[in-house]
Amino acid sequence: MPTQVKICGINSVESADAAVRAGANFAGLVFHPHSPRGVNPEQARMLAERLRGRARIVALMVEPDDAALKSVVANVRPDFIQLHGRESVPRVSEVRSLTGLPVIKAIAVAEASDLDGVAAYESVADMLMFDAKAPESATREGGHGAAFDWRLLKGCDLKRPWLLAGGLTAENVARAIQISGAPGVDVSSGVETAPGVKSPEMIRDFVDAARNARFAGNQA
Repeated sequence: MPTQVKICGINSVESADAAVRAGANFAGLVFHPHSPRGVNPEQARMLAERLRGRARIVALMVEPDDAALKSVVANVRPDFIQLHGRESVPRVSEVRSLTGLPVIKAIAVAEASDLDGVAAYESVADMLMFDAKAPESATREGGHGAAFDWRLLKGCDLKRPWLLAGGLTAENVARAIQISGAPGVDVSSGVETAPGVKSPEMIRDFVDAARNARFAGNQA
Protein backbone atom coordinates (compact mmCIF):
# COMPACT_ATOMS: atom_id res chain seq x y z
CA MET A 1 0.00 0.00 0.00
CA PRO A 2 1.42 3.44 -0.89
CA THR A 3 2.65 5.54 2.01
CA GLN A 4 -0.10 7.82 3.32
CA VAL A 5 0.94 11.47 3.49
CA LYS A 6 -0.51 14.30 5.57
CA ILE A 7 0.47 17.92 4.96
CA CYS A 8 -0.36 19.81 8.13
CA GLY A 9 -0.62 23.52 8.78
CA ILE A 10 -2.42 24.39 5.54
CA ASN A 11 -3.22 28.09 5.87
CA SER A 12 -3.43 29.43 2.31
CA VAL A 13 -5.03 28.64 -1.03
CA GLU A 14 -1.56 28.09 -2.48
CA SER A 15 -0.58 25.49 0.12
CA ALA A 16 -3.94 23.75 -0.16
CA ASP A 17 -3.63 23.46 -3.93
CA ALA A 18 0.00 22.36 -3.68
CA ALA A 19 -0.90 19.56 -1.27
CA VAL A 20 -3.63 18.33 -3.61
CA ARG A 21 -1.41 18.55 -6.71
CA ALA A 22 1.30 16.57 -4.94
CA GLY A 23 -1.19 13.84 -4.08
CA ALA A 24 -1.35 14.22 -0.31
CA ASN A 25 -3.99 12.04 1.34
CA PHE A 26 -4.68 14.38 4.27
CA ALA A 27 -4.61 18.16 4.71
CA GLY A 28 -4.43 19.54 8.23
CA LEU A 29 -5.94 22.80 9.47
CA VAL A 30 -4.52 23.99 12.78
CA PHE A 31 -6.77 25.51 15.44
CA HIS A 32 -4.25 26.78 17.97
CA PRO A 33 -3.68 30.45 18.87
CA HIS A 34 0.07 30.01 19.44
CA SER A 35 0.80 28.33 16.12
CA PRO A 36 2.18 30.30 13.15
CA ARG A 37 0.04 27.97 11.05
CA GLY A 38 -3.22 28.66 12.89
CA VAL A 39 -6.34 29.57 10.93
CA ASN A 40 -9.36 31.59 11.99
CA PRO A 41 -12.92 30.32 11.41
CA GLU A 42 -13.36 32.19 8.12
CA GLN A 43 -10.04 30.94 6.70
CA ALA A 44 -10.77 27.41 7.87
CA ARG A 45 -14.17 27.32 6.21
CA MET A 46 -12.80 28.65 2.92
CA LEU A 47 -9.86 26.25 2.86
CA ALA A 48 -12.03 23.29 3.82
CA GLU A 49 -14.37 23.96 0.93
CA ARG A 50 -11.41 24.17 -1.43
CA LEU A 51 -10.00 20.87 -0.15
CA ARG A 52 -13.25 18.94 0.16
CA GLY A 53 -13.29 15.83 -1.98
CA ARG A 54 -9.65 16.36 -2.98
CA ALA A 55 -7.95 15.43 0.30
CA ARG A 56 -9.25 14.33 3.67
CA ILE A 57 -9.58 17.35 5.95
CA VAL A 58 -8.12 17.08 9.44
CA ALA A 59 -8.91 19.63 12.15
CA LEU A 60 -5.99 19.74 14.60
CA MET A 61 -7.02 20.83 18.08
CA VAL A 62 -5.27 20.85 21.45
CA GLU A 63 -7.37 19.84 24.46
CA PRO A 64 -10.52 21.44 23.01
CA ASP A 65 -13.65 21.87 25.09
CA ASP A 66 -17.01 20.72 23.79
CA ALA A 67 -18.01 24.17 22.53
CA ALA A 68 -14.85 24.50 20.44
CA LEU A 69 -15.33 21.04 18.98
CA LYS A 70 -18.93 21.72 18.03
CA SER A 71 -17.97 25.03 16.42
CA VAL A 72 -15.22 23.48 14.28
CA VAL A 73 -17.39 20.57 13.23
CA ALA A 74 -20.26 22.89 12.21
CA ASN A 75 -18.03 25.49 10.53
CA VAL A 76 -15.43 23.31 8.82
CA ARG A 77 -17.06 19.87 8.49
CA PRO A 78 -13.71 18.05 8.74
CA ASP A 79 -13.22 14.37 7.97
CA PHE A 80 -11.09 13.81 11.09
CA ILE A 81 -10.41 15.46 14.43
CA GLN A 82 -6.75 15.34 15.46
CA LEU A 83 -6.15 15.67 19.19
CA HIS A 84 -2.62 16.96 19.71
CA GLY A 85 -2.49 17.66 23.42
CA ARG A 86 -2.56 15.61 26.61
CA GLU A 87 -6.08 14.32 26.14
CA SER A 88 -6.87 11.29 28.29
CA VAL A 89 -8.15 8.01 26.91
CA PRO A 90 -11.70 8.73 28.18
CA ARG A 91 -11.59 12.20 26.61
CA VAL A 92 -10.61 10.80 23.22
CA SER A 93 -13.61 8.49 23.44
CA GLU A 94 -15.85 11.44 24.39
CA VAL A 95 -14.62 13.52 21.44
CA ARG A 96 -15.31 10.67 19.05
CA SER A 97 -18.86 10.30 20.40
CA LEU A 98 -19.56 14.04 20.55
CA THR A 99 -18.40 14.83 17.01
CA GLY A 100 -19.33 11.57 15.29
CA LEU A 101 -15.98 11.78 13.50
CA PRO A 102 -12.93 9.53 13.47
CA VAL A 103 -10.16 10.74 15.76
CA ILE A 104 -6.40 10.85 15.24
CA LYS A 105 -4.59 10.90 18.60
CA ALA A 106 -1.08 12.29 18.65
CA ILE A 107 1.33 10.73 21.13
CA ALA A 108 4.43 12.68 22.11
CA VAL A 109 7.58 10.55 22.11
CA ALA A 110 11.05 11.09 23.53
CA GLU A 111 11.85 7.67 24.99
CA ALA A 112 10.52 4.11 25.00
CA SER A 113 8.36 4.63 28.11
CA ASP A 114 6.28 7.21 26.21
CA LEU A 115 4.80 4.31 24.23
CA ASP A 116 3.44 2.55 27.32
CA GLY A 117 -0.08 3.94 26.87
CA VAL A 118 -0.42 3.17 23.17
CA ALA A 119 -2.68 0.14 23.58
CA ALA A 120 -5.19 2.13 25.62
CA TYR A 121 -5.34 4.88 22.99
CA GLU A 122 -5.71 2.30 20.23
CA SER A 123 -8.92 1.17 21.91
CA VAL A 124 -10.58 4.57 21.43
CA ALA A 125 -8.81 6.33 18.51
CA ASP A 126 -9.17 5.55 14.81
CA MET A 127 -5.59 6.47 13.99
CA LEU A 128 -2.45 7.32 15.95
CA MET A 129 0.32 9.79 15.29
CA PHE A 130 3.76 9.64 16.89
CA ASP A 131 5.38 13.06 17.17
CA ALA A 132 8.49 14.33 18.92
CA LYS A 133 7.84 15.54 22.44
CA ALA A 134 7.90 19.34 22.64
CA PRO A 135 10.50 21.17 24.74
CA GLU A 136 9.42 22.02 28.29
CA SER A 137 9.27 25.74 27.43
CA ALA A 138 7.12 25.27 24.32
CA THR A 139 3.75 26.98 23.97
CA ARG A 140 2.40 24.30 21.64
CA GLU A 141 2.73 20.54 21.40
CA GLY A 142 3.90 20.11 17.79
CA GLY A 143 5.34 21.89 14.78
CA HIS A 144 8.85 22.35 16.20
CA GLY A 145 10.75 20.55 13.45
CA ALA A 146 12.31 18.13 15.94
CA ALA A 147 12.65 14.38 15.50
CA PHE A 148 12.82 11.48 17.95
CA ASP A 149 14.55 8.12 17.67
CA TRP A 150 12.57 6.36 14.94
CA ARG A 151 13.96 2.99 16.07
CA LEU A 152 11.58 3.15 19.03
CA LEU A 153 8.70 2.31 16.68
CA LYS A 154 10.44 -0.48 14.76
CA GLY A 155 8.50 -3.70 15.14
CA CYS A 156 5.71 -2.19 17.27
CA ASP A 157 2.58 -4.32 17.01
CA LEU A 158 0.11 -1.55 16.22
CA LYS A 159 -3.47 -2.43 15.38
CA ARG A 160 -4.54 0.99 14.14
CA PRO A 161 -3.24 2.95 11.14
CA TRP A 162 -0.56 5.41 12.23
CA LEU A 163 1.51 8.35 11.08
CA LEU A 164 5.07 9.34 11.90
CA ALA A 165 5.69 13.04 12.53
CA GLY A 166 8.38 15.33 13.86
CA GLY A 167 11.34 16.79 12.01
CA LEU A 168 10.56 15.12 8.70
CA THR A 169 11.79 16.60 5.41
CA ALA A 170 12.11 15.43 1.82
CA GLU A 171 15.73 14.57 2.63
CA ASN A 172 15.08 12.26 5.59
CA VAL A 173 11.54 10.92 5.16
CA ALA A 174 12.56 7.82 3.20
CA ARG A 175 15.05 6.83 5.89
CA ALA A 176 12.46 7.54 8.61
CA ILE A 177 9.94 5.24 6.92
CA GLN A 178 12.48 2.48 6.41
CA ILE A 179 13.68 2.61 10.04
CA SER A 180 10.29 2.99 11.75
CA GLY A 181 8.13 0.98 9.36
CA ALA A 182 5.64 3.85 9.29
CA PRO A 183 2.68 3.33 6.94
CA GLY A 184 2.11 7.07 6.84
CA VAL A 185 3.88 10.36 7.55
CA ASP A 186 2.95 13.89 8.58
CA VAL A 187 4.87 17.07 7.80
CA SER A 188 4.43 20.74 8.60
CA SER A 189 7.56 22.82 9.22
CA GLY A 190 9.59 20.48 7.01
CA VAL A 191 7.95 21.90 3.89
CA GLU A 192 8.22 25.56 4.85
CA THR A 193 10.58 28.38 3.89
CA ALA A 194 9.61 30.26 7.10
CA PRO A 195 7.25 29.44 10.00
CA GLY A 196 3.79 29.07 8.49
CA VAL A 197 4.93 29.65 4.89
CA LYS A 198 4.56 26.46 2.84
CA SER A 199 6.60 25.87 -0.31
CA PRO A 200 4.76 24.11 -3.16
CA GLU A 201 8.07 22.69 -4.39
CA MET A 202 8.98 21.35 -0.96
CA ILE A 203 5.53 19.79 -0.60
CA ARG A 204 5.92 18.07 -3.97
CA ASP A 205 9.40 16.81 -3.13
CA PHE A 206 8.28 15.52 0.26
CA VAL A 207 5.34 13.56 -1.12
CA ASP A 208 7.50 12.10 -3.89
CA ALA A 209 10.19 11.05 -1.41
CA ALA A 210 7.65 9.47 0.93
CA ARG A 211 5.94 7.55 -1.85
CA ASN A 212 9.26 6.25 -3.22
CA ALA A 213 10.65 5.29 0.18
CA ARG A 214 9.61 1.63 0.22
CA PHE A 215 10.75 1.08 -3.36
CA ALA A 216 14.11 2.67 -2.58
CA GLY A 217 14.44 0.46 0.48
CA ASN A 218 13.75 -2.69 -1.56
CA GLN A 219 16.35 -1.65 -4.13
CA ALA A 220 19.06 -0.95 -1.54
